[in-house]
Amino acid sequence: MSSFVIEGGYRLHGEITPQGAKNEALEVICAVLLTGERVVIRNIPDILDIRNLIQLLRDMRVRVDRISSDSYAFQADAVDLSYLESDEFLQRMTALRGSVMLVGPMLARFGKAVLPHVGGDKIGRRRLDTHIAGLYKLGADFRYDMLRRMYDVRAAKLEGAYMLLDEASVTGTANILMAAVMAEGVTTIYNAACEPYIQQLSAMLNRMGARISGIGSNLLSVEGVTSLHGTEHTILPDMIEVGSFIGMAAMTGSDVVIKNTGYDMLGIIPDSFRRIGIRIEQQGDDIHVPAHDAYEIETFMDGSIMTVADATWPGLTPDLLSVFLVVATQAKGSVLIHQKMFESRLFFVDNLIDMGAQIILCDPHRATVIGLGNRLKLRAAKMVSPDIRAGIALLIAAMSAEGTSRIGNIEQIDRGYQDIDGRLNALGAHISRL
Repeated sequence: MSSFVIEGGYRLHGEITPQGAKNEALEVICAVLLTGERVVIRNIPDILDIRNLIQLLRDMRVRVDRISSDSYAFQADAVDLSYLESDEFLQRMTALRGSVMLVGPMLARFGKAVLPHVGGDKIGRRRLDTHIAGLYKLGADFRYDMLRRMYDVRAAKLEGAYMLLDEASVTGTANILMAAVMAEGVTTIYNAACEPYIQQLSAMLNRMGARISGIGSNLLSVEGVTSLHGTEHTILPDMIEVGSFIGMAAMTGSDVVIKNTGYDMLGIIPDSFRRIGIRIEQQGDDIHVPAHDAYEIETFMDGSIMTVADATWPGLTPDLLSVFLVVATQAKGSVLIHQKMFESRLFFVDNLIDMGAQIILCDPHRATVIGLGNRLKLRAAKMVSPDIRAGIALLIAAMSAEGTSRIGNIEQIDRGYQDIDGRLNALGAHISRL
């Protein structure tokens, strides 16, 4: 298990460019299985989850050529279907939650797939019912193998259907969408996720020959086609990294410019940071966060305590709630952080309390943060990263704390953030990797 050793208290200065969006990359890379023609994808982040997914495709005999540091060409013209029956394939899928999105493309093109109990962040229940119910409505048959703890999924023929999703699941919508593009007839997906990731995937599929309408809304209509062809696609900047860098700059009192943010696709994120007192200046597609000596949380118009809550898009993404929580510890004022979607994502606050933060964990979904307003700096601590987003929040806390902190299990951070220590050290941070 690797660790970060962080010497806190240093201000950052300079420019940083966010990586390509992790969540989008997982979707569009899975989509290459929908065609035997060449698909080129650019701005792919060099992170652990993406490397594992690309290797899994290689093992399936997908031809993968690395064109540049962040661009790959894929050609799935000789997929080894027998590999799906192997224990090795099952183990590799189980270790990578994003691999669940292989099921839709595999069903659409080959009529067979496997669905194991997948891994990922330990942030509470992340059920796959939405995936299964949607694919079942398209005609997939699920048979559970108790010995191997997996579903064997088959579909002699997929047919379009109307479905109202029980939740606006991003990965569920992506999986169903990738299966529906080659189903016979029309598929209507209501309560679909409409995050930028889904918009990007839909646009890519349409360039491949799919017929998807309603992009950007929660009502998607898909007219099935018999085949898809190759294309080229560029992944958006990662809005979670953009938000992480905004919070990091404010909490360390730094002057930072975040380059090429895809500002028009950030939704409510910039304004949500402004609500907790952070000054953000848009400069074209860049964001300038000037040095903050202090920042103050707003209250609602009636004077009641501010609430920052996650919601389905265009609401605030749940992946940034951990960052908002840690940044609020050094603000002036109080805020209620309400994490609605995952019941274990706030448990990392015990680490922040040990660092001197004033936080009341009300229940698994809500935490009240009483901002110290820089009157009392966080103190260094020894911590362990439980998941990607909590890991980056703890790193932000350690960078602002007095003394030297240590964060273990940083493989979780590496799953979502490319060379984070190297990029931050270039701005003046003091982070060592052990």
